[in-house]
Amino acid sequence: MSIKSDKWIKNMSLKHEMISPFVEGQVSSKVISYGASSYGYDLRVSDEYKIFTNINNSIVDPKNFDDNSFVTFKGDVCIVPANSFALARSVEYFKIPRNVLTLCVGKSTYARCGIIVNVTPFEPEWGFLLKQNDSQHRQPR
Repeated sequence: MSIKSDKWIKNMSLKHEMISPFVEGQVSSKVISYGASSYGYDLRVSDEYKIFTNINNSIVDPKNFDDNSFVTFKGDVCIVPANSFALARSVEYFKIPRNVLTLCVGKSTYARCGIIVNVTPFEPEWGFLLKQNDSQHRQPR
């Protein structure tokens, strides 16, 4: 298995809807860049977030998630409180072919802000909107 080029990604996205909506080339004017790049694709985060709040002193249990521990927010900017996290999803929908293995990592743009991006797996033959966890581990001043 080899690393797939931007031409391959473009072809698979336009002909087989591997990434939808698909943006050819990088868009970076006044926004964090997104779209096709050489040997990759920079996805966008939607404007819908679930921000963790511990006002109920809840325990975060992955097997029994309490929706009351989150505040739903919709907007162009999401402020992640210190020692907290926000759940987000991608604008793009992904349909990964059976013979393709993907790797998704957070952008250095976010890393420079102290935001850690955790991403769920891109499983072959599974159509999905990417869900990610953006966390902020800085102490307030």
